[in-house]
Amino acid sequence: MATVDDAAAAVRDGDLVVYPTETVYGLGADALSATAVERVFEAKGRERDKPVSLAVPSVESAREYTRPSDRELAFMREFLPGPVTVVLERRDTVPDVLVAGRDRVGVRVPDHEMALELLAETGPLTATSANISGNPSARSVEDLDAIRERAAVVLDGGQTGGTGSTVVDVDAGTVHRRGARADAVESWLAARD
Repeated sequence: MATVDDAAAAVRDGDLVVYPTETVYGLGADALSATAVERVFEAKGRERDKPVSLAVPSVESAREYTRPSDRELAFMREFLPGPVTVVLERRDTVPDVLVAGRDRVGVRVPDHEMALELLAETGPLTATSANISGNPSARSVEDLDAIRERAAVVLDGGQTGGTGSTVVDVDAGTVHRRGARADAVESWLAARD
């Protein structure tokens, strides 16, 4: 069975890895390498105008790649790690290809021990579901579609929660996608309007 060290080595080599999160399995590559990010789009058959989020091991590490406002930081400290993606202003180290040329990036801190262990070794990884675009998300390695053959390493973390993350732009007060913890996110936003 593949280990976190195997996956980290594959990421350093520019390869793709599949890793578990508390929501669904993710397809990971070095999120700061435009070449590696391109491989993610190719493997998924994803349209280039659809941004991909990045996963980091902690709220503090997210600040190295983004410029969160005080309100965004307070939100992140409340909800992360957890099944929430926060859209933040990106720093220049985040490649254009990841965000489809936009000035903001979705940030995830997964609440999953294996994912956090991997992120601690690799730094930011792409945070997108491990599936061919349009196919269902994988909740176990058995659910993986053809993406399995496109990844150098597949980490088996067992069954995941199965509900995608809630995607939120805190400063705009907008929930882009309702997912896990959506009600709590909306309550937090409403209480701080």
